[in-house]
Amino acid sequence: MGTKMRLLAAVMGGLFLTFLLIGAAGAIGARIDDNPVERARIRESLPMVVDLLKQHGLKDRIKVIASGKLITPAEVAWALCVGADFVTSARGFMFALGCIQSLQCNRDTCPTGVATHNPRLQKGLDPTDKATRVMHYVRNMVKEVGIIAHSCGVREPRELQRFHARIVQADGQSLPLDELYAAHRIVNGRTA
Repeated sequence: MGTKMRLLAAVMGGLFLTFLLIGAAGAIGARIDDNPVERARIRESLPMVVDLLKQHGLKDRIKVIASGKLITPAEVAWALCVGADFVTSARGFMFALGCIQSLQCNRDTCPTGVATHNPRLQKGLDPTDKATRVMHYVRNMVKEVGIIAHSCGVREPRELQRFHARIVQADGQSLPLDELYAAHRIVNGRTA
């Protein structure tokens, strides 16, 4: 069954999705099994999913949440320009807390105290200091994404569209997002 049919089957079968979480590094939710879009990286999958939903008249009914390594204002603005309704970022908050990506989360030996139940290691985590750092991360993210939106001539970030941004290519030339991500069409389960 192709991607189009899976989405339509979910809608008609009473399993109507109200959101799709498109992400990377394990940040996938509201899955449709064997979907080629899920296997693509977020730079490919997010615009592809948005285009697919628009192609089938579902974009207004299904909210698209972008997640996965979108930790800077430029990355968040990119996701909004491409068509995400909003963006989540666990990684950005983990960095703000002091995560150094020692990859010991599952061993209860996190050296910074962020991901452990070990009282000795938790002493390195000062909640007062970390709360302030997280607050600053959030405030700065909102402020900077707002500045990007205003510099594109829109009142707020949710008004960003593909034509508002350009991506610099390896050769130094830039392409507008609406050219780089021309509308994808899914035919027989494949991008056309």
